[in-house]
Order: sequence, then C-alpha cells, then structure tokens
Amino acid sequence: MAERLQKYLARCGLASRRKAENLIQTGRVQVNQKTVTVLGTTVEPGRDEVRVDGKIVVPEDKPVYLLLNKPKGYVTTVKDERGRPTVLELVNNIPERIYPVGRLDLDTEGLLLLTNDGLLAHRLTHPKHEIPKTYHALIQGYPSRATLNRLRQGIILDGKKTAPAQVRVIKNLSLDTLVEVVIHEGRNRQVRRMFAQVGHPVIGLKRVRLAFLTLGKLKVGEYRHLTKKEVERLYNLIS
Repeated sequence: MAERLQKYLARCGLASRRKAENLIQTGRVQVNQKTVTVLGTTVEPGRDEVRVDGKIVVPEDKPVYLLLNKPKGYVTTVKDERGRPTVLELVNNIPERIYPVGRLDLDTEGLLLLTNDGLLAHRLTHPKHEIPKTYHALIQGYPSRATLNRLRQGIILDGKKTAPAQVRVIKNLSLDTLVEVVIHEGRNRQVRRMFAQVGHPVIGLKRVRLAFLTLGKLKVGEYRHLTKKEVERLYNLIS
C-alpha cells in the first residue's frame, strides 16, 4: 500500500515529517534512483527503493519475515481494488505493516515471502541477483525433448528472450505431465506463458522453492516465521 514519501522517511527514523519534507524539497531524496522534490510523491514499501544522500533507508519497524504457503484464489497485494481476497488476510496477529516479496498470480499457489524489510524485498526481486525460483507445473500433453530444450535455451516473450530455464519431467500422467521448472526472472505469469508458447498450457502451478527456502510441512494457507539463520542466508545471497 502506497504512503506519502515524507511519512515513509519519518518511519525510517531520519527526521520528523516536517524535516523530512525539507529533505525532499532540497533534492536529497531519491526514489528508484531518481531525485524527487514533490511533497505529494507516494512510495510503495517493499517495491520502491528510497535513498537519502545516496544511502538506502528502510523503516525502523521490528523486522518481520514470514513464509506463506499461498492458496489459489488470493491476490498477492496488500489491497485489491476489485475486492478479491489478499494474502494478508491469511496472516494473523502481526501488528507490523508487511507486504509480499514479488508476486504469485491468483491461480498459482505455493511459497511466498512477506516482510517489512524493504531492502531485502527489493534485492530478492532485483534481476541482477538471479535468485532461483522453483515451480511444479502440471501441463497439458507430453512435451518432446526438443520442446524441453527450447525452454532450457530460452524462448521469446514480448519480443525478448527468456533466460535459460532448468526443466525436467517429474512424472507422466494419463493425459498430462508434471514438470519442474527453475527460473530466476520475474516476468508477469512467466511460467504459464512459457508453456503456452510451446503448446502445453499449464493446468496447475505451484512454487515449491525460493533460493534455499522450501515449504517443508506447511499446509496450504499456513505460514511460519523465518529463523535468524535463514534471514542471514538470504542476505548473504544478495550482498
């Protein structure tokens, strides 16, 4: 959910809102690497990178790191204009303001991180860090070896070639195939579009791993806090 830039800066503990306004007006604040001087500017924590005098700033709230097994039918946003249920409705007794790291579409289930650590969220989703994401996809039909190799080498989506993917068949079923896909990009509905492009539409999709994190014994709709060691390992990946 977006908030005014001066309020965000105040939550970061840099200054009062009045002094934060002065920081903005004097050109000392950058949002997504662009200097901002307009007081009405809003930012979305966890998605926008905010810097003061070139240094990234994040709120001083108690850091919260959750791993959720997202069900189908929930949108990966803080608030939905169409009134659909959001993933935050699955999280109880968390007083801090948290938000999803990246997105899983409405019909996709599986591993999703939620946090109030804007720096971690930004870097985990930045393409340069190439954080691997593993999916299990149930697709129509039986892909040939040549088709799997096309996916492995990259295919054209929106005029741009996808990065090479790791793809392997887990199991052949009566009419469909269960495959495992590992990608590090985050294009919109990427896995579904990749398989549609090669003639094998996705019937069901689940993210089962993000970097070294897995769902473990979490049931659909359940969540847990990351351990201190897990958070440290994530920071090691993006440092």
